[in-house]
Amino acid sequence: MDAVDLLLNRTSMPRLTAPGPDAKALKLLEKAALRVPDHMGLTPYRCDVFSGERLQGLSETFAAVAQLEGLPDVEQQRAPQLPLRAPCVIAIVTAYVDHPKVPRQEQYASAACATLAMQQMAFALGLGAIWRTGIFAESEHMKAELGVSLDNDIVGFLYIGTPAVPTPIKPEKEKLIFSFGAAAKQE
Repeated sequence: MDAVDLLLNRTSMPRLTAPGPDAKALKLLEKAALRVPDHMGLTPYRCDVFSGERLQGLSETFAAVAQLEGLPDVEQQRAPQLPLRAPCVIAIVTAYVDHPKVPRQEQYASAACATLAMQQMAFALGLGAIWRTGIFAESEHMKAELGVSLDNDIVGFLYIGTPAVPTPIKPEKEKLIFSFGAAAKQE
């Protein structure tokens, strides 16, 4: 896949099926995650891969979180199915390092960049992926189950698999975000 096309057509694939990434693909995802901006080379994140039987354990944790967080009954019933919507789920978790030159928000940004790099690599490999957050990424119970200290964060869950349908391409945004100074005139 062409890099320009990949970046200009970034999307998410919510409908995934087997097969998921094999060992070679997972190694490429890891390499992509390790190439992101990372001031002082701290690698302030880790990635926990869930597939096969581990995915069932994650499903049970989602169910427990839904109950502990008091989600509505319909959400509690749906929760155990959420991580089973892909053959592979990667939990991206911060591993903050106390460093005088690298504040926490910069370390979080590095972890977020790693997540996006893995998502883009999945698409480059012909797979599909979607980055999910929400209550399951914010829950203290989820943190405990994943071995994440309360002073760290779950950046999200990256669902990866084979696209079940053609990849939806999001419409291009028309919003201008570049500024060329107060004196610059818009054409």
